[in-house]
Amino acid sequence: LAPAALAAALAIVAAIGVGASAQPPGGPPPPPPKPRPSCFWTNRIENFAAVDEQNLYLRVGNHDVYRAKLFSTCLDIDWVHHLALVSRGSSLICEGPNLDVDVVVRGVGVGRQRCPVTDIRKLTPDEVAALPKGARP
Repeated sequence: LAPAALAAALAIVAAIGVGASAQPPGGPPPPPPKPRPSCFWTNRIENFAAVDEQNLYLRVGNHDVYRAKLFSTCLDIDWVHHLALVSRGSSLICEGPNLDVDVVVRGVGVGRQRCPVTDIRKLTPDEVAALPKGARP
């Protein structure tokens, strides 16, 4: 090829390369990664509060509050002074649907009972601030 023809061919190839890189890739962008669930060790639970017999609020460490939703009514949970969170797996509890965690309480008239947990969720600071005074652990 003549030098002029070679230069023209290189210019075309360069223009095609630049044009191809300036176009967006085909298809939609990949979805953002899902956030990792928040987890806590059971020995980090500092306090708890229950305003009814199906919702338990747990203070973990100094700042975090989790809500444990119970499968059914757990008698006297809003009156007890001590309870235990027991897992059939690890003592590391993560938020989300949770079927391997039980709350164990000793009620005044019912004795010891195991109350299955169906869901655990970490509350945002705004949700914690909006809790009624008696529900804040």
